[in-house]
Amino acid sequence: MAEVKASMTWKGGLKFEGVSAFGNKVAIDAAKGAGGGEDGVKPTELLLWGIAGCTGIDVIRILRKQRQEIDSLEIEVVGRQNDDYPKPFHTIEVKYHVVGRNVDPDKLAKAIELSEGKYCVVSQTVQRETTITTSFEIETSGAS
Repeated sequence: MAEVKASMTWKGGLKFEGVSAFGNKVAIDAAKGAGGGEDGVKPTELLLWGIAGCTGIDVIRILRKQRQEIDSLEIEVVGRQNDDYPKPFHTIEVKYHVVGRNVDPDKLAKAIELSEGKYCVVSQTVQRETTITTSFEIETSGAS
């Protein structure tokens, strides 16, 4: 069974920082109105970007194998949620904008379908109920 691990470290205020498996840093922060410094991305944006990035990689790889001539791909992801808590996304809309020469719409549709239904772990996870287990540990600091 494969595992993917991620961790974030609190950097003060409401900012957290993570380091990717490739050594790249990402900062997460809250809006100033919520007590944050807006010195990073919102966690909800990361979730939506995860869908865009995951499906985008798949779609490009599939279309390249099919010899489709793609010049650019932009993926817009809009998550809709209620105004009051709890407010998980109830709808997520993903729109692919492809620029290229002689792009076959059937091949593009199939590439998106394969990504969302078979290859993209992020889309698959969001589309299903996922069990989340939580635990914690407390370490006593030396400061008094």
